[in-house]
Amino acid sequence: MNKPVEYHYGKFPPENINWEGLVPFIGRANAALARYDGTLSAIPNANVLLSPLSTQEAVLSSKIEGTQATMGEVLEYEAEEGLKDAKPERAADIQEVLNYRRAMWQAINLLETLPLCQRLIKETHCKLMEGVRGYNKCPGEYRNIQNWIGPPGCTMEEARFVPISADRLNQGMDVWEKYIHKEILDPLVQLAVVHAEFEALHPFLDGNGRLGRMCVPLFMFRRGLIQSPMFYISAYFEAHRDEYYDRLLAISQNDDWNGWCAFFLKAVEKQAKNNQKKAKDILDLYEQKKNQIPKLTKSQFGIHALDFIFKFPIFVGPSFTNTQRISLPTAKRILNLLKSSGIIKQVREPSGRSPALYTFTELLNIAEGSDVF
Repeated sequence: MNKPVEYHYGKFPPENINWEGLVPFIGRANAALARYDGTLSAIPNANVLLSPLSTQEAVLSSKIEGTQATMGEVLEYEAEEGLKDAKPERAADIQEVLNYRRAMWQAINLLETLPLCQRLIKETHCKLMEGVRGYNKCPGEYRNIQNWIGPPGCTMEEARFVPISADRLNQGMDVWEKYIHKEILDPLVQLAVVHAEFEALHPFLDGNGRLGRMCVPLFMFRRGLIQSPMFYISAYFEAHRDEYYDRLLAISQNDDWNGWCAFFLKAVEKQAKNNQKKAKDILDLYEQKKNQIPKLTKSQFGIHALDFIFKFPIFVGPSFTNTQRISLPTAKRILNLLKSSGIIKQVREPSGRSPALYTFTELLNIAEGSDVF
């Protein structure tokens, strides 16, 4: 039986990065990210229009850790404040996804007054673990015992990787935090190292992978690489999950920082292009509906209805008709017009205490990247 790989003591920050070998990856990743940021900056109220992408990121980052919830299930659960037919395990998965999104927004708010630092990480971890599986595993506190990574139920001897020991964890996190604020030749390579080191330190008893991936857009935003903290990298990591873990493991196993950095830069390039296309498609859809809906409804509340379906692409009828901005008769009329014109689709008829359920299919399919809905 192979021994587990142990943390790379004394080898962080890395001193053996081959910058020349990374130049092609650095150039392509930075160029793609700059183009994405240009599109991002052109989107009004990006936190609303791109909210389905933020939810999809939460879904995929959580999926890497083993959850099975889909974006549709998460949005429907949120619309109905719970799914009556959801099995307990699936409901728990959905809550973890929702917590991921809440934790991300809390971190963004904290960045208004804090740098990307250990205090922010701990407070974000508290929100991530609030009321979900792992809530009893010292949320917001670094572990004081040894942990390990491997198949469920494995012993430390059977693990793939053993992170830094608990007695050296605080020192390791201090070095990690200082590295975040150093001047490095390229910030994306620096970010690659920041993410990998956080995963290797594995400072909490649970939630480390998700929190480490949150650091990607937070770092980009804090360093001015993007104008809004909206970058979605988990799709690439999920699609290349085995390589993702193997590259991280190779850092401690073979001191292979370059292999990891090249992989990470390819992920940034690929996802910047993917994010840009989706953001542009969403912006184009918004502009199209911005012309269509006011003409269709002949109402001053047409734009309000437009913004609502972009923010809540899956919703129940009462959440739309009970809005305080629109009278009930007007809201019902607009809802019927949106349905009859095919802008929204009614996917469930009202029955008893269950209201009608609607989807804004075009937006959801853009976020998914395929015709799922």
